[in-house]
Amino acid sequence: QLQLVESGGGLVQPGGSLRLSCAASGFTLDYDAIGWFRQAPGKEREGVSYISSTGGGTNYADSVKGRFTISRDNAKNTVYLQMNSLKPEDTAVYYCAIRTHGYGTSWSYIKDYDYWGQGTQVTVSS
Repeated sequence: QLQLVESGGGLVQPGGSLRLSCAASGFTLDYDAIGWFRQAPGKEREGVSYISSTGGGTNYADSVKGRFTISRDNAKNTVYLQMNSLKPEDTAVYYCAIRTHGYGTSWSYIKDYDYWGQGTQVTVSS
């Protein structure tokens, strides 16, 4: 069964850091582009970052540029999201997913993604 599992969330103070992990179970991520999304209470799910299958291409939402870094370690079958200088508005459930479609669409087009993980909660609060 194909499954992605997110981990690394938690409670952090403003200005703090967290590193989220997205691990694959039952398959290899070597050939998959991966996206990180987040959903805050009462809001729609939005794209946070994207990494191509080779890791050579990355994208970020304007709200996280310069603070978040996406990376992948195919040997560990894992994609990471390093989040620095966290703000209260970063509070959300964070999800990763595989981009299974996407010719001519934005990297953050949510309907291009499948195999969503269960999410990990990130809370930024003092």
